[in-house]
Amino acid sequence: MSITIDREQCTGCGKCLKVCPGSLIYKDEFGKSYIKYPKECWGCTSCLKECAFGAIQFYLGADIGGQGGYMQTRKERDLLHWTIYKAEGETVEITINLKDPNRY
Repeated sequence: MSITIDREQCTGCGKCLKVCPGSLIYKDEFGKSYIKYPKECWGCTSCLKECAFGAIQFYLGADIGGQGGYMQTRKERDLLHWTIYKAEGETVEITINLKDPNRY
């Protein structure tokens, strides 16, 4: 599985549930999101892009050049911040203006 959800950071907004094309994300008894069938996750990152709170992580395995790091997103008004945590400890942030998403 390439996607994990940190229930401690999840606010229960439910946006990830709505965008998951496989309908794999559910809420637990506390209203926190989790992936019910992790092996079925495609790793499409739709949920990652919707999470404004950094509760969802996308594992960057060696098969996609990530060498064991992970990525999170967070929204701030019209800005989407992609934070990449590389395995060797380096952090890279890419900020995208949602009003002009084709340029960063």
